[in-house]
Amino acid sequence: MAELADAPDSKSGEGNLVWVRVPPSALMVERHRALNGAVTPVVLLLLFVLVTGCGSTNAGNAAAEAAARSCPAAWRGGWQALANRIQAPVYCPTWMPVPLDAQIGGRYANGESVSRDRSYLVSFIWREPGSGEVHVNLRGYPGRTRIPTCSDLDTDKPVPCFSDPKGTVRGDDIAARIYTANQGADQWHVLYAWRRAGSLYAISEHVTPPYTYARVVGNLNRILTNLVLVPAKS
Repeated sequence: MAELADAPDSKSGEGNLVWVRVPPSALMVERHRALNGAVTPVVLLLLFVLVTGCGSTNAGNAAAEAAARSCPAAWRGGWQALANRIQAPVYCPTWMPVPLDAQIGGRYANGESVSRDRSYLVSFIWREPGSGEVHVNLRGYPGRTRIPTCSDLDTDKPVPCFSDPKGTVRGDDIAARIYTANQGADQWHVLYAWRRAGSLYAISEHVTPPYTYARVVGNLNRILTNLVLVPAKS
């Protein structure tokens, strides 16, 4: 099971643990992409209203979805290539907030970087002047569990890249800690971090229109619950 990043000691308990329930998929986005090849601001607004108005699936449907979940065929190649490149498992998101997808090198790709220590950042973004921005980052730090250090933008002093913890959240077999003061590419993002098998992983989303803070948290909850581990192949 994946563990909390910067987990509290045994006296801290899990009194503020939140269990995530997954709403149904926004299939209209995929239909629109298939027919028109793009998501316009007007369509985004309509889909945003529909998605935010949807309820949660019942427990039976959620269990069935979890059993059948896999990295989408159109996305899997990029995530498998990343896992092979760093020779460590990576998490493929099977759901992304409207209008994004998680195809590395695809329409919404905002960069993929791998450092010498095999840590990686994969970023996706949609931006439309006057309409807003949807920006999601996925990170992994193979072989290390400590939160990395960044340079403070104001003082240039070393500070934790993720800070200001605001409780924990659980999705399936992942227990993640929520951070609201983050550095670098995750600045102004809400970030979820967790540990698994001696490695640290994180997802984050920018808090900016068209999504409110509450909706960003809802998006991250759903991303977390729908992550699929992609093992490396030698």
